[in-house]
Amino acid sequence: MTASPSSPALPPGLPAPLPPDPGSPLPAAQLPPGFIRAGDVLEGRLSPAQTRTLDQRHGNEELLFGLDLLGLAGPFSRVTPWELEDERGVRRINASGYAAVPFGEMPPVITDFLREFLTKNRAMGLPQQSSSPWRAALQSNLVRLLARELPSHADSQVFFCSSGTEAIEGALKFAKAWRPRAKFYLSFSSGYHGKTLGSLSLTPNPEYQDVFRPLLPGALTSPYGDLDALTRLVRRLGPDNVVAVVVEPIQGEGGVNIPPPGFLRGVGELCRRHGIVCIADEIQTGLGRTGHWFESAAQGLDPDIVTLAKPLGGGMTAVGATIVRHAIYKKMLGGLSSKRHSNTFGGGALAMAVGLKSLEYLVEQDLPARSTRLGALGLERLQATQRQHPRLLENVRGQGLLLAMQFRPVVGVPLPGVLKEIVFEATAILALRELHAAGVMANLSLSSKRTVRLTPALDMPEDLFGAMFDRVGVFAARNPASRHLLTNTPPAVTARLAKFAASKPKKRTESDG
Repeated sequence: MTASPSSPALPPGLPAPLPPDPGSPLPAAQLPPGFIRAGDVLEGRLSPAQTRTLDQRHGNEELLFGLDLLGLAGPFSRVTPWELEDERGVRRINASGYAAVPFGEMPPVITDFLREFLTKNRAMGLPQQSSSPWRAALQSNLVRLLARELPSHADSQVFFCSSGTEAIEGALKFAKAWRPRAKFYLSFSSGYHGKTLGSLSLTPNPEYQDVFRPLLPGALTSPYGDLDALTRLVRRLGPDNVVAVVVEPIQGEGGVNIPPPGFLRGVGELCRRHGIVCIADEIQTGLGRTGHWFESAAQGLDPDIVTLAKPLGGGMTAVGATIVRHAIYKKMLGGLSSKRHSNTFGGGALAMAVGLKSLEYLVEQDLPARSTRLGALGLERLQATQRQHPRLLENVRGQGLLLAMQFRPVVGVPLPGVLKEIVFEATAILALRELHAAGVMANLSLSSKRTVRLTPALDMPEDLFGAMFDRVGVFAARNPASRHLLTNTPPAVTARLAKFAASKPKKRTESDG
């Protein structure tokens, strides 16, 4: 084979160059009309109005439309890691992020490290079928941290994925491989474990479940915090028929529900007595948010499997992890079955590097201890606000920097079923709007309708942390009774929200708050 006359001569033995690939990227002149370049976004050439329009048109239109009605849709830009501003330049303290932003937005500890990583790293990016120094280091550190609290996990193994719900899915499969003849999975009322099919089966929320039934066979629910009820359920089913019990040490989406003393220890003893796999969902509570490295261990539970996610990503990338006792891990992924469960992006170098640096920062700054100290101060401030405004706040709860405000319903008269749940949801949504107006960005609670949570960064400066509760006080003074959440909302907004709510499915989950 010879080169074409216009091509340089090839060294002997090499093939001629291939013709142009028709599937190669188009030159710039042939980009589709309206195509948005990465540089356009990076340089801020996509306006806030364009962003909202395109996001609604091509994304989750209903969610973004509802947020837009409330004035919460953004987009928001970073001022400091702990403060965001809108297009008008209004600055707010960010206590949202659903516990997945442990060091704030684009924290320098991670962004500076990423610049160095992108310059110096030579390790394979997606090492699916090879060893990886980044994965090896993060696995080792996670097991060492867990074994420091729970020595029985000294030889445990880690499976990485890209989210909390995937970590739960993996945990369910590990448990089933260990107890293949059993058929029941037990979880708890008001719990939340994710929205993929297996994890959704353990999230007893008809609003999310109903259209997807039938779900995972054998998924049953027991009252959270009631050890006697769980014991009776296991006895009724037959212990040999139970694959696993899945429990959150503190329920996050349930509205920061803290179980009674001894409950988690009792769950562990019950599982151990009958050989049932115990899975601790530490996706929100693990790695410092509640003031402990592992909340389950702090409450006396030694689970067989621990799932982690949110803080591992440092607010910058997606990392999930399932930590499994050695024998259970080998049962599912032993020998020629080692590819029985896999994940394309789990264990990728970039995610592992961010996870490793996040964990390092958590340890070096002792952020769990800081969460304990600041969380106690924050809870005191919320309790004082509740005492001052009892017609607004029915209850406040907290553990570390996982804090909750439960509001009295905006309509005080008793209402039936579905209407009651809609009022509960409206209460939290309007509270979120009013907090936003006062300069605080907070979280709704998916399984506790009238509860709003604060999940600030674990390293938020103390003066800003105090200012956040000053603003919560301003919010409460403007809304001294819950009905003011409604009366302080412009009538036009209320009417549009009512119309929007009336057009949605009527399924609602029974909730006490």
